[in-house]
Amino acid sequence: MTPAEQANGSSKGTLPEPEVREMFDRISGVYDRMNQVMTAGLHHRWRERAADLAEVPLGGRVLDVATGTGDLAIELVKRVGPEGHVVGSDFSEPMLDLARVKASAKELSEVRFEWANAMDLPYPDDVFDAATVGFGARNFKDLEKGLSEMTRVVKPGGRVVVLEITTPTKAPLSTFHQLWFDRIVPTMGKFAGDSAAYDYLPNSVRRFPGPEGLAATMSSAGLEDIRWILTAGGIIATHIGRKPAA
Repeated sequence: MTPAEQANGSSKGTLPEPEVREMFDRISGVYDRMNQVMTAGLHHRWRERAADLAEVPLGGRVLDVATGTGDLAIELVKRVGPEGHVVGSDFSEPMLDLARVKASAKELSEVRFEWANAMDLPYPDDVFDAATVGFGARNFKDLEKGLSEMTRVVKPGGRVVVLEITTPTKAPLSTFHQLWFDRIVPTMGKFAGDSAAYDYLPNSVRRFPGPEGLAATMSSAGLEDIRWILTAGGIIATHIGRKPAA
C-alpha cells in the first residue's frame, strides 16, 4: 500500500460502493448478534465512550453517520436529553429498519433514522453540535471525503468523533489480532451464512489507516486539535477532532 493509500484508507481490493451497500443489506439480520459475539459485548462500552467524547450539550443536535442498527445514535440520545435531537443516517435501508425498531421499543422520539450517503450528506453546513461514526468509516468509499462531509455539517467549534478498529503493531496482541481477523472471524461468517461479508471485515481493517494516518486524514478534512484514545489493548481507536471556530 502506498503512503497516499494509507492516508486515504484505500487500496486495491476494495469493493464498489453498491456491493458494500448490498452486503450490509444482506447481513442486517445477523449484524447485531455477530457484533456481540466478536466483541464479547464490549462494543456497547466503546460506543458509550465515543458518545461521551462528542461532548454534546443538553438540548443539542447530533449526527451519527453510517449508523447501522443505531446503537451509537441511541447512546447519543442520553447525552442530548429530551430537548435534543439525534439523526442517524446510513445507506442501508434494512439496517435503518432495525434501528427504527430499537428506537421504537425504547420509545425514543429524540432520534430519527434516515437514508443518506456519507459521501454527500443531505444536510446544510454548520447545523449539528457534533458528528460521530462508529465502525463505519472504513466502509467510506473515500475516507477524506466522508470526513470532510461530517466536518461541513458540524457547527464551528463542534466535534467529529471516529470510533474504529485498528491494527496493533506489538506482539502478542498483534499475533492474536491477526489470528482473530484472518481465521476466526471468516469462520464465524460461514456459520452466520455469509462468509463473503466476514472476509470483507478483516480486509477492511487492514486497509484502514492506523491512528496517525487517520489523524492526518482528519486534519486534511478540516479538523484541528486531533487526538486519539486506544482501548482494548490497542485494537480500538477513538479519534476526536474539532472544527475550527468561526
